Order: sequence, then structure tokens, then C-alpha cells
Amino acid sequence: MSAFWSWWIMGLVVFNMGLTFFLFLWAPRAKVPVLPDGTTGHVWAHGVLREGLANLPRWWIVMSFSMFIAGFIYLYRYPGFGAHKGSLGWTARGELAADTAANDKKLAAAMKGFSSKSIEQLSKDDEAVGMGEVLFRDNCAACHGRDARGNHLLGAPNLVDHDWLYGGDGNAILTSILDGRHGAMPAWGAQFKDPDIANLANYVRSLAGQPHDKTKAAAGKELFTVCAACHGPDGHGNTAIGAPNLTGTVRLYGGDLETLETTIRDGRGGTMPSWRERLGEDKARVIAAYVYLISHGGSTATQ
Repeated sequence: MSAFWSWWIMGLVVFNMGLTFFLFLWAPRAKVPVLPDGTTGHVWAHGVLREGLANLPRWWIVMSFSMFIAGFIYLYRYPGFGAHKGSLGWTARGELAADTAANDKKLAAAMKGFSSKSIEQLSKDDEAVGMGEVLFRDNCAACHGRDARGNHLLGAPNLVDHDWLYGGDGNAILTSILDGRHGAMPAWGAQFKDPDIANLANYVRSLAGQPHDKTKAAAGKELFTVCAACHGPDGHGNTAIGAPNLTGTVRLYGGDLETLETTIRDGRGGTMPSWRERLGEDKARVIAAYVYLISHGGSTATQ
């Protein structure tokens, strides 16, 4: 804190506390003129209500004075008076660091027995799953939602629908959390005209058994050979590169015709960030265990 702001704060503290303390001492001794009947002369309701005058109760004076004493002691013991650090040497950062260190120590002890277990095994451990659920909501819910059902607008996948771009076994989930993923659907608007794109969209819907135009789907099937390089000739996708399965009804960005056409024409690009540096492997493992559990039909105590 600069000298200017230190003096500014001290000035405000002295002015405010000094003024209120002066009023506290002066008010009980102030002489307020009253009428012979003991009222101040202020009336309401055409004289029915009259303002009386009485001394402050002793308990109020004692309590107020004790608050001033407490305020002076606080300013001496804790930071608050300019650059004065307080006689206790307390800081918010210091307390946070101490609390974080204590929490990390407890967490490390709890995590110690988890490292030797697979993600699948951890998903059966209530303590591990409970930690994973809390960490998921703190770190992952912003994109995937508190209930882990994803967000079409963000391209964040639903984690409870059994459909996986990169595989849903424990190791695949852990790898996604630790190292992140980057999916890229190229834009085909330059190669295909709008009618071709509409035909492809109808063919994709036919693969999933969804309502479609059969004539357009038949035409789109011939064009799909370009898409088969990633999605496979039968449209079942490829988890090695994150190409989605088109024979299911799950769509990361939505599966209506208009959305599919937009995806084909303009492409899509989604990034799952790497959490290795922020979370570390231990925390990532319990999150993976939680995700594995809920994606395989399991539930937690708070669900």
C-alpha cells in the first residue's frame, strides 16, 4: 500500500470513529428544549400524537461504549489502520495459505489409498466418488453442467448418456481430463453446394433411424464416402480421433436438420482443456471415477 492510500485510510478511520465517539459522548448531555408537559412540541395526527423525550437507557450506553472499545482493540490487533499490520501479524493471505496447506494434507492422506486402484475400482469407492463429485462441480460444471448433461451451445458433451467421442473406459476418461482433447470437424461448404449438404444431413439422420427425406438420403449416401474417412463407412465413428458415432441419436451440437447442415457446411471445433497442471493426477482420478460411475448408470448420495 502506498503512503498516500495509507494516510487516506487512516484519515477516514480517525474522522469516522472520532466523529461518532464525539456524538456518543455529547448526545446524552445535549439540552433539548421541552414544553411544560415534557414533550418536544412535535405533533402528528392533529395533535393526537406528541413526541416525548427520555434519556437513553443505561444498557444501550454501556453496549455502545463496549463497541467502541472493541473497535479500538481490533484496529490494534488486526490490519485496518492504514499500513499498520496489526500486533497479531494476521493476513487474509496467510490464513488462506494455512487453511489450504491443512486441507492439502488431509486430502493427500485420503488420496493415498486411491493411487493403486483403477478408475473402475475407484468408481465403487464412496469416498473417492464423493470427492470426485465435489471436484467435478467446482471445476467441470461450468461447461458440462452441474448434472453433467452437457451443453449443446458450448459443444460440451453429455457425460451420462453412454456415448463417448474418445471412449468411455476409465483410462480414456482420465486421459481426457489430464491432457484435454481437441476435436475438429472440417467445413465442407467450399466442396459441397447447399443441396448436397442437405442430402448429407438427411443421410446422417437416416443412419440414426430418425425422420428424413429418403430421396435426399439416397443421394447423400453417395457423398458420404468423403465423410467415411473419419466416421467410417458405416458411420460408427472412430474413438481414436474423436469422430462421433452417427448411427446413434446423440449429437454434440444438436441433431435437427438445420443444425446438421450447419455442422457440415461450417464445421465445428471444440476443445476440452487439459487439467493436469491445475488438478494433478490424484484429483483427476477421483473425478474420472465419478464420471465413470454416473455414465454407467450409477448414482451418488447427493443425486
